Amino acid sequence: MLMSIVLAAGAGTRMKSKLPKVLHRVARVPMIEHVLDVVEHVNCDRKVVVIGHEAEKVKNAINHRDVQFVLQSERLGTGHAVMKSEKEIADEGNVIVLYGDTPLIKEDSIEKFIKFHIDNNFSASVLTTEIENPKGYGRIVRDGSGQVVAIVEEQDTNEEQKKLMEINSGIYCFKARELKESLSKLDNKNSQGEYYLTDVIEILNKEGKKVGAFKVEDYTEIMGVNSLSQLADAEKMMRNRILRDLMDRGVAIIDPNNTYVGKRVEIGRDTVLYPGSFIMGDTKIGEDCIIGLNTRIEDSIIKDNVEIINSTVLQSTIDSNSKIGPYAYLRPNSHLGKNVKIGDFVEVKNSKIGDNSKASHLSYIGDGEVGENVNIGCGVVFVNYNGVNKNKTIVEDNAFIGCNVNLIAPVTIEKDAYVAAGSTITKKVPKESLGVARIKQSNKEGWVRRKGLIKK
Repeated sequence: MLMSIVLAAGAGTRMKSKLPKVLHRVARVPMIEHVLDVVEHVNCDRKVVVIGHEAEKVKNAINHRDVQFVLQSERLGTGHAVMKSEKEIADEGNVIVLYGDTPLIKEDSIEKFIKFHIDNNFSASVLTTEIENPKGYGRIVRDGSGQVVAIVEEQDTNEEQKKLMEINSGIYCFKARELKESLSKLDNKNSQGEYYLTDVIEILNKEGKKVGAFKVEDYTEIMGVNSLSQLADAEKMMRNRILRDLMDRGVAIIDPNNTYVGKRVEIGRDTVLYPGSFIMGDTKIGEDCIIGLNTRIEDSIIKDNVEIINSTVLQSTIDSNSKIGPYAYLRPNSHLGKNVKIGDFVEVKNSKIGDNSKASHLSYIGDGEVGENVNIGCGVVFVNYNGVNKNKTIVEDNAFIGCNVNLIAPVTIEKDAYVAAGSTITKKVPKESLGVARIKQSNKEGWVRRKGLIKK
């Protein structure tokens, strides 16, 4: 049995923010969610999150996760946080302790760390790394066999220990029973009056128990985020990691320094991302697409061979071989078929557009259902809102809507019908008919002179 405890009770005062520290975002995802992704990946049987500062905000943000919450109302150190979870710890199995403000930790590293702990039958294991300048970090002191004999904080190190470059990440794996027994022996007889989890390592060592250390090569994995400048550093590191992974999978990224892709985004090979691409949320993009200059896509599905230039796509679906933009805006619940053209300054909202249809420029399609092979002319407006309700416009297959047409919903344009330019349509246009709704032109001769409007 494997249990995880994620510590997320801290106030994060150095963030200088009203938002709880663990809810600050990296790659548009709250930091704690990155850690919980790791916990899910290693298949923990029980998952506990210790909350404290702004507990309800943290709880509400991750309530969709399969986790159990434990409240640490007084924040008296890391050992105290784990002590609050003691009732949830089983007598058998292992417990891994992580932190909600370490978003860069990798799933693979934690998986290997747990395996290392179990395979070597350690009572406790510490995740460590080496850095060139370890000042400020607790040092890992090993004996000749490689076992950890002490974790010495910076202020307590002697001259020899100061030279050690292996540092403590604060991430641990324990045998559950021995963790529980050690928690009962913790005290707060120190200058801070707090209970430290590092003291558990000291207790186990004094009892002759085996304590191991597993070293990760990439020191950035264990970086905690305690300020907004560190958050920016973590953002950059996460972004570079995501982009490298995409490029390894066959995605072409023209300028990685100006491309932003979220952790949960999936992109197919031979798709090209141009500078200014901002792709986030649960987005899936197929193969051979062009995502170009200053395009924002969130929580959307883009099929193969789609081109999107300088446009915004939110919570929508675009089928293969379609072209979007420049300057198009697909608002939530827009569903475009194959080979659809949505051109410059076209806005689509809560609408379906069938295969081979096009709205090339300057139109608004809201709450609509557009069939196949439909032409939406320049300046067409689906007038969907009467001030009280949103109403639906239906344009059936092969219809042609001329320029500067207002379709006043609810209204239907039937199959193979035409609507003349400049019309305001309030009634159904039957199939194979021409709908015309505009005043007949009349010219009033001499009107300008009579009004005195001729410029001298």
